[in-house]
Amino acid sequence: MKTEETRAILTIALMAAFADGLKDERERQSVRRVADALGPDAGFDLPALYREVLLARPDLAQVAASLPTAEARQLAYEMAVGVCDADGVQGPAEKEFLQKLAMVLGLDPATAAAASDAAEALAEAGFSPEPAAGATVQGAAAAAAAAGAGAAATGAVAATGTVTGRASIADAEMDKMILNASITNAALELLPETLASMAIIPLQMRLVYRIGRSYGYPMDTSHAKDFLATLGVGLTSQYLEQFGRKLLGGLLGGVGGGLGRTVGRQAASSGLTFATTYALGRVAQRYYAGGRTLDTATLKQTFADLLAEARTLAPGYRAQIEQKAGTIDVRSLASLVKQA
Repeated sequence: MKTEETRAILTIALMAAFADGLKDERERQSVRRVADALGPDAGFDLPALYREVLLARPDLAQVAASLPTAEARQLAYEMAVGVCDADGVQGPAEKEFLQKLAMVLGLDPATAAAASDAAEALAEAGFSPEPAAGATVQGAAAAAAAAGAGAAATGAVAATGTVTGRASIADAEMDKMILNASITNAALELLPETLASMAIIPLQMRLVYRIGRSYGYPMDTSHAKDFLATLGVGLTSQYLEQFGRKLLGGLLGGVGGGLGRTVGRQAASSGLTFATTYALGRVAQRYYAGGRTLDTATLKQTFADLLAEARTLAPGYRAQIEQKAGTIDVRSLASLVKQA
């Protein structure tokens, strides 16, 4: 892919990130850090592009005109959809942006709708209801009464039959859940399909969601989002970084990528995804087990320490990660997230 096309696709991705205003300053700063980090590999001034999109708001039709092939236009749209869905289902401003983007790219409406629907299904899958481990009818009734109006008002789902602060599952099962999520996400990072990248964040969110519920805490989308944001793990920025590395590494937008080629170039990014997911799971376990008493500074330091530790663990699971990548059906990713 030519540098001009890469620049256009990343411009559209950044415009998608700011489609809803990106009002959270933490996320805005995370996106800026991603632009700085990817800059040396871009072949052009990516940090300057970030500033241009933020301040000058490029004309979407002119940017789209830099994408001459149907493949590049489809890729740009799929990347934008992934960015819009990274922090949850699309809002009105994001839907409007994607509709305009599909029009200026000249995409078939049915094709555009299919891509958007698939991303929305993944975003929703991270918080599909699930029965609590070990729940009983009596436990469910008691927990529902104890949850009170507060949880009901926020839409949070409380774990039933669980004493708050005490896990409803064994330590070994918790360890397995965190490790499996880390391996699965690392495997998704190896796949060239855009939809695979879109599944990583919902799986991370669902991991936090399940851990919180296992300790008896009411959980909803906002709880998990705020937890990740507190740790400095931006949702939109994380997706931009994952997709950007694939794009700049030549793993997207070309024919004949294949798993073998991807494994060779994406090993480092896959390892980082493993480490991020593993550290998220571990710090969530400590946070909820400790009664949610850890302050922001302690949470960030704990996450940083666990992330460094997890990076040393990732190479030991490379064979399992590659094996998992070979078994993932990208047509069933929503089911994969729900079953995680």
